[in-house]
Amino acid sequence: MIDVLRILAAPLLWLAAFSAIYGLQGLGCAQGWDATADGPPPLRVLLIGGWGLTILLQAALLWSLRTDRFGASAPFVRRVSVLGGWTGLVASLWSLLPVATTTLCAAEIV
Repeated sequence: MIDVLRILAAPLLWLAAFSAIYGLQGLGCAQGWDATADGPPPLRVLLIGGWGLTILLQAALLWSLRTDRFGASAPFVRRVSVLGGWTGLVASLWSLLPVATTTLCAAEIV
């Protein structure tokens, strides 16, 4: 059962981070966090921080899947879990990139 967790850990981490970051963006836009100077940190800072944390977590997970302590003993499971780790890292870099490069909240259409 632990081998299934090793294989699915990186994609599940990506799924959780994707949902959390884009949910935070929607909440921040709905609450007007991008336009206010007081209150929480600027929305862009929160989102880029979440993106950076996701990248760090994915890289740490990938590194740990390659070690003898946390990696699988079966060669096939080790290869698949490391490939899943790379997939999670690339997916996090690519799918969360718009957080750092695009406008946050669309203007209201009246």
